Amino acid sequence: FSDGYLYRKGDHYRDHLYGYQTDGDAYLLFYNKRMLEDPAEQTAFEQEHGRPLGIATSWQELDEMMAFFHRPAEKQYGGCLFRNAGYLVWEWWARFHAKGYYPLQDDMTPNINNAAGIEALQELIAASRWQSPNSRTNGLFENWDDFAQDNVFCNIGWGGTQKHMMSLPSMRDNLVHSPLPGIAGDDSKQGMGYFNWGWNYTVSAQSTRSELAYLLTIFCTSPTISTLAVRQPSGFFDPFREAHYEDTEVQSVYGQSFLDAHRQSLANCLPDFYISGQGSYLDALRQQILAAFSGEVDAARALDICTQRWNHVTRRLGARRQSAEWLSLKSAYPEALQALLRER
Repeated sequence: FSDGYLYRKGDHYRDHLYGYQTDGDAYLLFYNKRMLEDPAEQTAFEQEHGRPLGIATSWQELDEMMAFFHRPAEKQYGGCLFRNAGYLVWEWWARFHAKGYYPLQDDMTPNINNAAGIEALQELIAASRWQSPNSRTNGLFENWDDFAQDNVFCNIGWGGTQKHMMSLPSMRDNLVHSPLPGIAGDDSKQGMGYFNWGWNYTVSAQSTRSELAYLLTIFCTSPTISTLAVRQPSGFFDPFREAHYEDTEVQSVYGQSFLDAHRQSLANCLPDFYISGQGSYLDALRQQILAAFSGEVDAARALDICTQRWNHVTRRLGARRQSAEWLSLKSAYPEALQALLRER
């Protein structure tokens, strides 16, 4: 039944199947095509940076491009990447992994307050200078409206972002997409997929109709029915099966640029932080990123404090149990990334 799925890591917990993925949510970069392909901008950028203007192969290249296009006096901005309290942690997580490190060692010792983690946080804070004025307060839908003004060079989004943009004549044919930048120094330049939320169908342990629930799950995630769901222009579900990318109606809803980048990302995706206590770990990280962002502490101190809090969460939940969960999750990282990521 699972043949053709591009992402199943969120369906398993410590080698036990608990659900069926029904939504392929992966973060992608969205570029304003008009700006990216403008001949005058391309010439000016190459003269300034000594390289062609094109898809970023590293976060540093992306930061340079956002700085180049940031012209607030002309009401033009380098990006509208999320900077609100709820979403800020996602970008740091991607930037940190692109430095070539796992967030934890095998025994659950945090690995985030090293030079790479500090640098990733400093770079995130520095890149905030090139964002639109609304980035600090934009929620999900406000971010879409901000980017749709056609005066922002790039954004981070996923399938829902694309469905909204495709509904707007001014943006439908004005986008170029790519995976997030991959690990610095990786010759493959394939970029890095990063799975975010994504919906699953599951059967509750308390269900009094567990077989019926299971059959409904199978029905809804089957190739035929899931394709009908993914086709919906205002629907919640994004491609997750190979067959979805070949469907002409899905291609019309999303556009080929998005589907190519999305398929590449989903097939080689960094899993979300599927581990007990996820909320506690990420809340601690989020709080300290915000503290550094506001200038309350420097990046090194922020990550030292976060490390202390992560250790507290691990002790509370049990180091042996947490280590087993982390090792299971670590094994779910794509093989291409496992070969490049370090523990310390």
